[in-house]
Amino acid sequence: MNRKLDEEYYQLLGQIQAADFVLVELTLYLDTHPHDQQALQQFNQFHQYSTQLKAAFEPKYGPLLQYGNSPDGENKWEWGQGPWPWQV
Repeated sequence: MNRKLDEEYYQLLGQIQAADFVLVELTLYLDTHPHDQQALQQFNQFHQYSTQLKAAFEPKYGPLLQYGNSPDGENKWEWGQGPWPWQV
């Protein structure tokens, strides 16, 4: 962990974690209430918000996921650069 982390790192990471927590909870709710349009609308809003936060976070601080939705951007492998979200 060579990088010095600024306050924005922790702020964005906290916002991402909060938004993703809401998405998990709404997913569980929608599993049992699939026709609740208000919950579905909230899910879509938080999904968009989470995506925006991650798009702001990853170019500056590196990928949040080892695979999947975190593109490598500059054709280089950054996952091992750390710090990983669970290390802070």
